[in-house]
Amino acid sequence: MTEVQIEPSGEDDLDVVLALFDEAVAWLVERGSAAQWGSEPWSQDPAKVQRVRAMLSGGRAFLATSDGAPVGALVLDHPLPYVPPTTEPEVYVTVLLASRRHRGVGSRLLDFAKQDARERGVGLLRVDCWAGGDGSLIRYYESQGFVPVERVHVRDDVYVQLFEQQV
Repeated sequence: MTEVQIEPSGEDDLDVVLALFDEAVAWLVERGSAAQWGSEPWSQDPAKVQRVRAMLSGGRAFLATSDGAPVGALVLDHPLPYVPPTTEPEVYVTVLLASRRHRGVGSRLLDFAKQDARERGVGLLRVDCWAGGDGSLIRYYESQGFVPVERVHVRDDVYVQLFEQQV
């Protein structure tokens, strides 16, 4: 893979980030994991568009590109309401999106988040993921050095796995 550049992002990149969400949804549907983010493109759902807009304007957002093309997005610092608070300062990975056409982008964005935490003098990085499906998301975060700490009930029969990592 060509080198990945990571730059600050924001609401101006809404359409780009929505396209990354749409790509992720299509990939999840192909894998039989529509329960994670639904089966319809996020760009077609006004509530989800507004949700992404709020994330991009309310958090610290970053866009990953390779050869000028968007390949990933990262939003830090705003855990969702279901996430239990921590007793120490943290950097929270609110959104991690990586294009399926470019291997290694997710790892590169997580490395960026770890470095960001270190530079801010914060020793704790947390993230959560959908706890359903075949467990591949949980295994992915474990492979990135995260430790599962709590399974959190979100709604109905939807759970997420909360992870943390000392950086």
